[in-house]
Amino acid sequence: MTTYPLLEALAAPQQVRHFSLSQLEQLADEVRGFLIDSVSETGGHFSSNLGTVELTVALFHHFDFLVDRIVWDVGHQSYPHKILTGRKDRFPTLRMHGGLSGFLKRDESPYDHFGAGHASTSISAALGMAMARDLQKQDFTSIAVIGDGSMTAGMAFEGLNQAGYLETRKFMVILNDNDMSINPNVGSLQGYLNQIISGQYYKRWRDRIEGAIKSIPVQSVSLRLAKAAKWSEESFKRIAVPGLLFEDLGFSYIGPIKGHDMEALLKGLAEAKERMADGPVLLHVQTQKGFGYTPAEKDPLKWHGVTAFDAEAGEMLKADTTKPAMPSFTQVFGKTLLDLARQDEKIVGITAAMLDGTGLNLLHDAIPERCFDVGIAEQHAVTFAAGLAVQGMRPVCAIYSTFLQRGFDQVLHDVCLQDLPVTFALDRAGIVGADGPTHHGIYDLAYLRCMPNMIIMAPKDENELKRMLLTAIYSNHPAALRYPRGNALGVPLDIPITPLPIGKAELLSEGSDLLITAIGSMVAPATALAKQLNASGISCAVINARFAKPLDEDLHSHWARRTRGFVTLEEGCEPGGFGSAVAEALGRQGISKPWLCCAIPDHLVHHGEPRLLMDEQELSQEALLRKISAFLATLSHSPN
Repeated sequence: MTTYPLLEALAAPQQVRHFSLSQLEQLADEVRGFLIDSVSETGGHFSSNLGTVELTVALFHHFDFLVDRIVWDVGHQSYPHKILTGRKDRFPTLRMHGGLSGFLKRDESPYDHFGAGHASTSISAALGMAMARDLQKQDFTSIAVIGDGSMTAGMAFEGLNQAGYLETRKFMVILNDNDMSINPNVGSLQGYLNQIISGQYYKRWRDRIEGAIKSIPVQSVSLRLAKAAKWSEESFKRIAVPGLLFEDLGFSYIGPIKGHDMEALLKGLAEAKERMADGPVLLHVQTQKGFGYTPAEKDPLKWHGVTAFDAEAGEMLKADTTKPAMPSFTQVFGKTLLDLARQDEKIVGITAAMLDGTGLNLLHDAIPERCFDVGIAEQHAVTFAAGLAVQGMRPVCAIYSTFLQRGFDQVLHDVCLQDLPVTFALDRAGIVGADGPTHHGIYDLAYLRCMPNMIIMAPKDENELKRMLLTAIYSNHPAALRYPRGNALGVPLDIPITPLPIGKAELLSEGSDLLITAIGSMVAPATALAKQLNASGISCAVINARFAKPLDEDLHSHWARRTRGFVTLEEGCEPGGFGSAVAEALGRQGISKPWLCCAIPDHLVHHGEPRLLMDEQELSQEALLRKISAFLATLSHSPN
């Protein structure tokens, strides 16, 4: 059994402040070894955490994070931070229901100062902490560690701009530059960072010039010579070192530093602590995603987020192959979009650092000039799509439901108010599982339903997904289709696809006692529930709504009038969601009937296995049957 002597003996992270260089290097090796052993059992974010081990250990050597503040961005690279802050023994519960979160959580540890699952928030948050410190006359250092693609978002530069303007002291941004987000980083900023790395020769040149000037006797250095030397240095800096961007923003720039060289990290942090007395510092650290585990070094994308794996063999544990795996909704979307793009040169795909995750890799591989990965920049992605649409293109923005929240204003202001034909493909809609409350896609129905001109759809199966994508692209309006994570239902996919009539639902069965109307992933459970209830003598009408907006008011009001009550089913939040849309529509028709809304209540859904979470939210088949049976018992038996 592997042992970790320093890690096991660590009673509190403050002990790391007294470690020697050799002990710090040993501790980093132990943290990495423990990380590999533990995540191989539980799964989780992996290669990004391997890249931050030395940096984390070095930070805990220089700072006391019960006093000082640190914000990790993206939060999924904080496992070494968790290991060093007393949570090592809880790692067997990582991302499990009731267990350790895969992200930072303020209620999980006093060392977690800011919780975030989305990217590019750290600089703004850490700057806010620094300002609160100064206003309250406190004394601590505030640090933002930003990397794994997070620096590509505009919000990061908004924070840099403000911090430089305020000349904030005891404030540091650490740029963890690993060339990656999930897919490789894209855009001119990445080229800029590469130029910084290739500009190391400037530091050597500057040191020589400074040494030469200092060697001249003070009395012989004229003001003119000093000015000329300063001008010469500044001019050369602008040619040789693109890192001057950060200095022009008001930061003292240090780096780039080798992020897996403990001695270099310690020196860089020591220099940063000195410079922070005069203003904000940006420490540029170059790391390798997956460092220290060969399979992850070779393929950091594959090892970004993993299931359980054989650590010694470097292979993922194989899933049960006794049953043929159904294609995922993501795969069906990606293939369908490619097929449609081959037929129409105006169709383009856009994603925010999620080519593989959204299935747009298929379009990118086949027609790269019509597929755009904009980096972790959802706001830009939406307005970029609006610009394409204005010029007659048919853009499809493939963005996870939870991440489109970041572009709310752009969807409303730049797309909906101008009624532009942009299609939003919202993957991971509904409960996603182990990533928890920051990643559950349960708010999109509510936050999109309030937007004018927006069409909202959700397919009951993969064949309907194909039809909805075709419908959305050619609707000539803003349109969103939401679909869940995971495997589809296995319906035939060789049927020629045709567009759906916008705003028209599908009647799946007739009934006289109860109307069950469902959307998206909840249609299959609705059908199964109706069969169970019919077997017990309850006659159920079932509607596959297809559209949350515009809702098929005629079909819903027709069957609501003929039944004693109605039930709405959705895998989304109750406030403002699909159930609310149905109730509002029936209210407009003057229909007042008992209503049971089966949705996610107005509370956070924590992390855990999706089936367990669905049962906890009373959306599993068994829980729904209990709820509906109790609802039926309350209905009046008087004639309609």
